Amino acid sequence: MAKKSAAAVTGFDLLIDPSAVMPRPVVAIVGDGGFLQHEVCRALAAAITGGDADSTPEIIDGETAQLRDILDALCELSLFGSSQRVVVLEAADDFIKNHRDRLEDYVASPQDDATLILEVSSWPGNTRLAKAVAERGLAVKCTMPEKGPEVAQYHRQLKDWLVAVAKRQFSVELARPAVEQLVELLPPEPGILYQEVARLGLLAAPGKQIDAELVRENVGGWRTRKTWDIIDAAADGRAADALQQLDRLLAAGEEPYALLPQMASTVRKFALAVRLFDEAEARGQRPSIRHSLERAGMPPFKLADAERQLKQIGRPRGRQLYQWLLAADLELKGYNSTKDRARRVLETLILRLSSEAFTK
Repeated sequence: MAKKSAAAVTGFDLLIDPSAVMPRPVVAIVGDGGFLQHEVCRALAAAITGGDADSTPEIIDGETAQLRDILDALCELSLFGSSQRVVVLEAADDFIKNHRDRLEDYVASPQDDATLILEVSSWPGNTRLAKAVAERGLAVKCTMPEKGPEVAQYHRQLKDWLVAVAKRQFSVELARPAVEQLVELLPPEPGILYQEVARLGLLAAPGKQIDAELVRENVGGWRTRKTWDIIDAAADGRAADALQQLDRLLAAGEEPYALLPQMASTVRKFALAVRLFDEAEARGQRPSIRHSLERAGMPPFKLADAERQLKQIGRPRGRQLYQWLLAADLELKGYNSTKDRARRVLETLILRLSSEAFTK
């Protein structure tokens, strides 16, 4: 694949074929803070550090950061992992306004062994900083165009990326008729479609194909979205909202047995994140919740929400999540597990996640 010019690079260009764009000392990822922007950031960091598990990017909040924080992070030497450092400045728009001159100086003479990634919502190309980044760095566009020929290009690349994701991350083939149907049934939002491909990949099993029939049978629109609403409300500690959503789904004919696996897939990630956090602390490290969640398999676009939710759940309850899931699974499979009893199993799990729950 031919190398892309900086002006032409989209997030899909990088994700479909990372070799198409070479990492630079400064990268601006332009988007709305959604899934695509975070996925591009993660892919860039992995490419720069060679995928070294010990070389995690340093994440800095652009709304509270001082200039010295950024410069210090870019100069720090790592005791472990890759010698290449990656510093990610999230929500960097205001920071850029306040420190534009110093950032221009840095782009002119950057650290050779470090990459500064700026996550921004807008990136006017006529500024001196944008022109300097276009010359020495890279700008990656992660926004959905509203009109014009770029819309068709966006949808084409979106479908190509979904096919690549299915093969690379879930070891399944996503047939072209199936990806066409997915984009037809669901909003063209990368995060939503990624979740659906992940779910369909489990149904198809590794090495199998996701075909149009599997999509038709399992992409349920309203019910699928409501199940994710239950998970989010429960993890946020909003038990009343989660129970109300559960009541609506069951009234619409959904079976409790079908809801638990979908709920458990997220809860297990929280449980693993707590375990990884505890293990890192026992080794004398200073782990972050976000990194633990990422290692546990939480999708990048969910990391910010998941971090807040795991803080709500707390470590004492987080350490019991595996036991609670096992108990729920055994109860649902019990010989006397009627539909009403199965409903109570889900309600119990929701209440245990609630901010009003107490650890026994």
